[in-house]
Amino acid sequence: MSTPRRLELHHSVRRAVAQTSRGSFATFVCSPGGSSLPRGSVILLPGFTGSKEDFAELLPLLADAGWQVAAYDQRGQFETAGGPEDDLTLGGYAADLVALAETLFGDGERVHLVGHSFGGLVASTAAVAEPGRWASLTLMCSGPGGFIDAKGEEARDGAAQIERDGLEQAYAFKVRRDLERGRPAPSEEVESFLQHRFLSNSSESLAAMARLLASAPDLTSSLAAVDIPVAVLRGEDDDAWSHEVQNALAEALDTSVVVIGGAAHSPAVEQPQATRDALARIWMS
Repeated sequence: MSTPRRLELHHSVRRAVAQTSRGSFATFVCSPGGSSLPRGSVILLPGFTGSKEDFAELLPLLADAGWQVAAYDQRGQFETAGGPEDDLTLGGYAADLVALAETLFGDGERVHLVGHSFGGLVASTAAVAEPGRWASLTLMCSGPGGFIDAKGEEARDGAAQIERDGLEQAYAFKVRRDLERGRPAPSEEVESFLQHRFLSNSSESLAAMARLLASAPDLTSSLAAVDIPVAVLRGEDDDAWSHEVQNALAEALDTSVVVIGGAAHSPAVEQPQATRDALARIWMS
């Protein structure tokens, strides 16, 4: 879970509800200032237990550099509704992404994708399914598919716990586990937001995401075959997909991992300026 450092939004970040062919999605949108045309358009996808707020500090930095940017809550995340009758497969989440891109930017422009953690699995699925829609794909602290180590079993256990005990008990367990692992406690204001965000999720969607983290297919060969640039980016202390897995993915894509110093699993929060600079270099190379 990404933990925002502050909750007040920059004045340039606009809240909006995007009405798409696949329903309504809560978004943040940020545009370049002045009269110059944007360099291009970008959609950022949050990860498991995350939300659009994970990119709140990064969005205005990208807009200042000339990009038209949007982040959104995926189906069943935080302020986007979701339920048991929805398509909660990777294909379904990817179709949501395509519909949102069409609503925000039309279907005549290729859009840059940035997928954080679970969001990377969704973005990869969309890139493989419809590569002609995208200008590039950046996997941020993500991998080629679901976890293949003990984290996969942990994700399955998390899904079962959500379904068995509900969101309140699952959140209480997460807080206890973070304390046991020595993670610093956030401020009272941020902790209140984290709890509210977690409990606002659709339990069905959160459980589905957890299971997909353990079962998503490895798309390495498919990503290597698409005719768009694919980049791999992580914090230097990222502890989700192993560094070895990310290095192997980058090698298969004939590139190298972009490493953000002073960051772990959430570089957009932990080092937003360095993350902005790294993304701009990727898109303009």
